[in-house]
Amino acid sequence: MTKTALFAAAGVIALIAGPALAEDAAPPTGFKSVSEVVVTAAPYVVSMDSTTTSVDVIKREDLDTAAPGGLGDVLSGLPGVRSTFFGPGASRPVIRGLAGPRVLVLTNGVGMIDASSLSPDHQVATDPQEAERIEVLRGPSALAYGGSAIGGIVNIIDDRIPSKVETGVHGRVLGSVSSVDEGRLAAAAFKAGVGNWVFSLDGLRKESGDYTVPVGQMSRRLAAAEGLPEPGRSETEVINSAVELTAFGGGVSYVGAVGFGGLSIKHTDTTYGVPSEEEVTIGLEQTRVDAKAEFALDLGPFEKVKLAAGWADYTHTEFEGEEVGTTFLSDGWEGRAELVQPDRGGWQGAVGVQALLRNFDAIGEEALIPKTKITEQGIFTLQRLDRDVWGIEGGLRVDKRKLDSLAGERDFTNVSGSVGLFARPAEGWFVGASVSRTSRAPTEEELFSEGAHPATRAFEIGDASLDKEVSFSFDATVHYDGGPWDVDLHAFAVKYDGFIDLVPTGVVDPDSGFPIFQFLQTDAEFYGTEAEVGYRLWQDGERSLRLEGSADYVRGDTDRGPAVRIPPWSATARAVFEGAWWTGTLELRQVGEQDEVAAFELPTDSYRMLNASLVMRPFADKGLKVFVDARNINDTEAREHTSFLKDLAPLPGRNIRLGVGYTF
Repeated sequence: MTKTALFAAAGVIALIAGPALAEDAAPPTGFKSVSEVVVTAAPYVVSMDSTTTSVDVIKREDLDTAAPGGLGDVLSGLPGVRSTFFGPGASRPVIRGLAGPRVLVLTNGVGMIDASSLSPDHQVATDPQEAERIEVLRGPSALAYGGSAIGGIVNIIDDRIPSKVETGVHGRVLGSVSSVDEGRLAAAAFKAGVGNWVFSLDGLRKESGDYTVPVGQMSRRLAAAEGLPEPGRSETEVINSAVELTAFGGGVSYVGAVGFGGLSIKHTDTTYGVPSEEEVTIGLEQTRVDAKAEFALDLGPFEKVKLAAGWADYTHTEFEGEEVGTTFLSDGWEGRAELVQPDRGGWQGAVGVQALLRNFDAIGEEALIPKTKITEQGIFTLQRLDRDVWGIEGGLRVDKRKLDSLAGERDFTNVSGSVGLFARPAEGWFVGASVSRTSRAPTEEELFSEGAHPATRAFEIGDASLDKEVSFSFDATVHYDGGPWDVDLHAFAVKYDGFIDLVPTGVVDPDSGFPIFQFLQTDAEFYGTEAEVGYRLWQDGERSLRLEGSADYVRGDTDRGPAVRIPPWSATARAVFEGAWWTGTLELRQVGEQDEVAAFELPTDSYRMLNASLVMRPFADKGLKVFVDARNINDTEAREHTSFLKDLAPLPGRNIRLGVGYTF
């Protein structure tokens, strides 16, 4: 695959789609169906059953019963998705074996403007319980958001800026308690309409203590490597794993005949422990202001404009006992504007611009990254021609990114493009394939870091001469929805030119005692599969029994051997019984052993986990529900291979969570 061939293919889109601009007739009748729209996929309408790459949507109903935790923990278990699990206080998603800056986390389509991608002990500044829905796109499937989405996108969508008129007062409340950590959670969100004005208000509070595990904290593999006795099998508390979090916000919108516009503000304040360091706790605060608007316009080939912007001030403070160790500061803004074309004979499209300014600084003993100013400007277009039976889509994006640091200055121009073909060969079937070329600029950590990093237990040295990271990827997709069956299959392969890797040097830093790791560039290949299958075994009126299964596999190799922290295969089987007033779920999850490991990385054992839940709506008012959620019923030892703390902090043991929720 060459750049010339790829961009030539992208150019074909305009030649094919051009005649459709003047065509008023409807596309030929075929097998196109309408399903849930994926907001993050494009500024125009793309339904879940018509995407050429892998997508999952977690709705509010599922978030209510999800165990309280960080973003990565809530999403872990989706095919192709795991967690960086740095204790209950901090986790980010790992998508297809990639994490950190290669997975872009958004709030309502705008970047987080925090420092969570720099280190696994840095919490994402938005809690999943603040969301109305979360969309997960795997692979470089959304060029609208830039090359940093080289691994995937997670978009946390709240409703603080309402987009439609609300009559009266609507809202939700949720409360729960959990056994494994003596946790408590309370959340509420309200919306009220007054004429064309809509107001929103929400709040979240959760507290938890040190969680319990069925074994000693240290893994048997780490104990053996350090010449220590094998840990015992008795129940243990993971020390310093408590969490306290408070978040609250509100917004206002004006909704008129041609669109809406509004503002919101929120504040997050959390304190959590670092399980690997008994005396280390982290305090995180962020204040964020967002603006969002969408309105119709008659501007040549465009019918609509979408605007979104966010400003945030973020502070991450690491305390060593009562003393402040290191403080990480991040503030700045990001904005985007999109001009959307109307659907003309199946041809949809959009062009957009995006810009950001972020100031990063670190102060204290572990300030391994110097003060840096990051600016970026991008322009993109996405186009899709859907002729019902067949279609073609593609996009092109150009970014300029500048990092101005006390240690130096670097400028990067990134060009990314994709093209995909799809077809609906029969009723209920969708098949698609896409190729893409994505370019990512190095981060401030990869370029300028130099110092001890206790979170990763390494002395990290950046390389200010690093070039951009370029990937060439192929994705194949099959969707089927017919009768009792629904099937979602994906296969992918990615080749990296200049993959940025943190590799050991074999030398130990004499002051910190940590091994020295250097950011270097190498070639790499990642490939794998993801599958989800559902079968409705029985149905009688409101009652039904559904069987579900999912599985994933990913392999990552570099010129220096296996890539670090690649998750092992997993498979999940689930039975869901829908009664007239209750829903019961039984789930068995198997995660394989990972013994294909990088240098200085220990293998991880396999585990099998049993989960179950019961959601009851016993009253005439179906807005009231009571639920019981049981995780790790068999109290197994489970360690997340993608976690830096896998050998020091297992996943929580048996947990029973009781909750009540009300939507009105």
